[in-house]
Amino acid sequence: MTQTFVFPFSDYVYFENSSSNPYLIRRIEELNKTANGNVEAKVVCLFRRRDISGNLNTLADSNARDFEEESKQPTVSEQQKHQLKHRELFLSRQFESLPATHIRGKCNVTLLNETDVLAGYLEKEECFFYSLVFDPVQKTLLADQGEIRVGSKYQAEIPDKLAEGETDTRIQEKLETKVWDPDNQLKDPQIDQFLVVARAVGTFARALDCSSSIRQPSLHMSAAAASRDITLFHAMDTLQKNGYDLAKAMSTLVPQGGPVLCRDEMEEWSASEAMLFEEALEKYGKDFNDIRQDFLPWKSLASVVQFYYMWKTTDRYIQQKRLKAAEADSKLKQVYIPTYTKPNPNQIMAPGNKPGMNGAAGFQKGLSCESCHSEPMVTLKPTEFNGCERIKLRMDQQHCSYSIIRTELTE
Repeated sequence: MTQTFVFPFSDYVYFENSSSNPYLIRRIEELNKTANGNVEAKVVCLFRRRDISGNLNTLADSNARDFEEESKQPTVSEQQKHQLKHRELFLSRQFESLPATHIRGKCNVTLLNETDVLAGYLEKEECFFYSLVFDPVQKTLLADQGEIRVGSKYQAEIPDKLAEGETDTRIQEKLETKVWDPDNQLKDPQIDQFLVVARAVGTFARALDCSSSIRQPSLHMSAAAASRDITLFHAMDTLQKNGYDLAKAMSTLVPQGGPVLCRDEMEEWSASEAMLFEEALEKYGKDFNDIRQDFLPWKSLASVVQFYYMWKTTDRYIQQKRLKAAEADSKLKQVYIPTYTKPNPNQIMAPGNKPGMNGAAGFQKGLSCESCHSEPMVTLKPTEFNGCERIKLRMDQQHCSYSIIRTELTE
């Protein structure tokens, strides 16, 4: 009989790296077949509180208190608070490769947000949460950039609808800025002709600009660059500011100092900067703060974000997307793991059983579960429980199974 592990992205699983340690919790990124035919999983590391220093645990406690106050969590007992610490994980950017045969089961890990009720995690098996990111190198804890922002700080308050016949007394100029008037006096053909002129002026401006002539050495490339949205937006903004007077707008496009040159981020960035960005995107994903900090510190965060969305419209992005799709098709999608039946030498055995029976090493007396403080389980049947409903034998790993192992027991 086999257990099937399908490979979707962000699939969280248990890994065993030692019979005397808790299971590792990892997120599978991809499955690769090695030269000798074995399957290895590239995974993202998640850490428990036991894996970080005392100072960082104090910082995590402070973050938990702030979260409880801001989200107005229901009051929980001290025992529940203790149990929640065993459900908390810390995400990291660290990757490692582990043998797929060490997978012991699946679990659920979610990003904690203000709508969650913490006590709800204790009612679910195999369920964990995280809100902080741990850097194993720098030994720091930071808030995850992907948190779900819910609440009055982030959502606008919609005013009541005006009653019939009631006038809006608000000053519109303070609420918004008009950038285009669809009821202007110009006809559509006249606007289209002005946009053509704006593109021609943009092409001529690039011919006069030395840096542009290096980046776009041909007339075709200059004309293509002048046809980008930044030129059209400038042309329409020019019409709005000049009251849709074509003569005034034309004069604004070509002042005395020479034609106006409008360039967006795609033109401002050099080829080497674009390659650095692609390398950073491959490493960090859409974590623009890390991309800017580690690869492009001379760029502003707004510039990096704008370049990303413009880069997605290029042929380069389409080519990379096709290559990644082809790579994904060639990779393993699932792996079959035999049911794990290897006896655990650190397993607690029932009174009266002989050492070595069913893999039991001996009876540990007077020890309780580290997470929920229930009495230790003394049965060898993987479906029976005692006290804590989440306690099972290590071969059938659940939330606090590791508390049954010798090295994790507390007196």
